[in-house]
Amino acid sequence: MSRSSAHSSAAQPMSAAKSGLLSGRLRVPGDKSISHRSLLIGALAVGRTEIEGLLEGEDVIATAKAVRAMGASVVREAEGRWRVNGLGVGTLLAPREMLDFGNAGTGSRLTMGVVAGHPFEAVFDGDASLRKRPMRRILDPLVQMGAEVVEQAEGGRLPLRLRGAREVIPIAYETPVASAQVKSAVLLCGLCADGETTVIEKEATRDHTERMLAHFGAKITSEQHGEHGRRITLRGRPELMPQKIVVPSDISSAAFPMVAALIVPGSDIVLENVLLNPLRAGLVDTLREMGARIEEVSRRDDAGEVIADLRVRASSLKGADVPAARAPSMIDEYIVLAVAASFAEGETRMRGLSELRVKESDRLAATAAGLIANGVDCEIAGDDLIVRGKGRAPGGGLVKTHMDHRLAMSFLVMGLASEKPVKVDDGAFIATSFPGFVENMQRLGAEISA
Repeated sequence: MSRSSAHSSAAQPMSAAKSGLLSGRLRVPGDKSISHRSLLIGALAVGRTEIEGLLEGEDVIATAKAVRAMGASVVREAEGRWRVNGLGVGTLLAPREMLDFGNAGTGSRLTMGVVAGHPFEAVFDGDASLRKRPMRRILDPLVQMGAEVVEQAEGGRLPLRLRGAREVIPIAYETPVASAQVKSAVLLCGLCADGETTVIEKEATRDHTERMLAHFGAKITSEQHGEHGRRITLRGRPELMPQKIVVPSDISSAAFPMVAALIVPGSDIVLENVLLNPLRAGLVDTLREMGARIEEVSRRDDAGEVIADLRVRASSLKGADVPAARAPSMIDEYIVLAVAASFAEGETRMRGLSELRVKESDRLAATAAGLIANGVDCEIAGDDLIVRGKGRAPGGGLVKTHMDHRLAMSFLVMGLASEKPVKVDDGAFIATSFPGFVENMQRLGAEISA
């Protein structure tokens, strides 16, 4: 099996120091989840899909290359403006070369769902970080639907060779973990099934795939299941019609300037066009419970998604108890929430974070290590992270990022308000999700240097 390209760029240490107040307006890059899906679903529609505001980070570019390798025309017309000429459900072509996803966990897993619905083989690989991430949770339901894992690294990890089903079997699948990636892979494969595919979630996860499939014309329903879950049913073999997609700003990227403005005294910023999908906005809800002054301006709907501008002002934060049921709506934001909790008064307990152990790094352990390195009182209790805030953070530590973009950005945010500068060992991977992060933060007044 082919091996991945090296992905071995030199480490880029960075540091952040106490800043003056942050001010100004900022539109962070487009939402990564929606960007991946717009490329993949656009490739499965018949005709030309136009995308504005696409995140041009390395993760999404890897998905664009994979879509192109499977026969769809993918053209960048201008910054953030892309065009996909789709071939239709079940009509993509076998890629001639390995699909190299770099650090893109979402892109690789969703593309597995697409490949599983087509009668051809594809080899998936990525960088050292992606090779550590578990894929069995994605592959198990796809195998039930008729796909075959021909080759795989130990533990069902990359690199792996996946052979799609000749006849996709529609299934009813109850996800063992709360994962929008598992759900989406099953639904994308189910597009090629003759019949209905159902996914049952005990805890509802982000629903961008369902919303976008409906926007493209698929017959898909989502119903309440139990207290917190959803039952999603998709009718297979639709003719998806091309659409115009305007990608809103990524709430996961907006989280960094948002928390920075809350903890740097005197700050007052506006974050434009932010996605506030109710299954993604858990961080905003939690910060408001902690006393954050976050005001929604110009709230509106676009293609089924809730969007608003957010005015964020420096705030006196207090500790909070964050329930495990909220984890699916903010799973990528816990690191920067832990930073905010460091500057709050009192204890913040973030419950049910087992999923953080299998992200780009073991984010639970790495977050605690970073906090401790900067003088913050914290501990891990089972799958909970407990931060005992004192309204301040000493700083002065060096944080090991483990090739994780969100660890790097979160602890650079900490440095903007801590008593001593905070250093991260490598900020190179920030470009996977937030190209221009340093420059954008500097324009608001942040003291960040490479």
